[in-house]
Amino acid sequence: MINSISLARIDEELPLAKKYNADLIGLLWGREGMPRDANERGMIAAELMYKADEMGIPNEDIWFDPIVTPAVNVDTNQVKPCLEFMSMLGDIAPGCKSTVGLSNISNGTPAHLRPWLNRTYLMMLLRYGLYSAIVDAFDSELIKIAKGEKPELVDLVHRVMNGEKPDLSSLTEEEVKYVKTVRVLTGESLYSHSWLEI
Repeated sequence: MINSISLARIDEELPLAKKYNADLIGLLWGREGMPRDANERGMIAAELMYKADEMGIPNEDIWFDPIVTPAVNVDTNQVKPCLEFMSMLGDIAPGCKSTVGLSNISNGTPAHLRPWLNRTYLMMLLRYGLYSAIVDAFDSELIKIAKGEKPELVDLVHRVMNGEKPDLSSLTEEEVKYVKTVRVLTGESLYSHSWLEI
């Protein structure tokens, strides 16, 4: 697998994928830098697919990385556009897979809060068929989520994504933390290092 090919280096690196019959990660970084929204990610993905197809590389060998950015960067928050792109991926790139650097979501966050962002964002991405992720392998709870061992939490996160507002007094302390974290990641609540205490 070649990790990764962007539009800036496509002419040099795509032939390597063809020559060695290697899968490739298409990094959705545009010629002008970070895409502004899901549509720009889609345009970059389409161009990468088109170039790969010209070389005879099938969609099944392409993995798209929509670029996960830190939640603390409120001014340049890309959390929702990344999710929106993931929701479109199956339609615009049939056969392609997805991968993310999951812990990028929690860069710049205090260490004790990082797992809450990582786990919650994983559950949010799973809703849209996330295929793989680079994760903190030492976070046993996150690994359980990835293995499908926490369906009740995944369901709760997805319901909150749908706009459901559960009665926090009826939830466990752990469930409340996930609800609050979804609200931060969807922009319903502002990020601050104290979001779990509010």
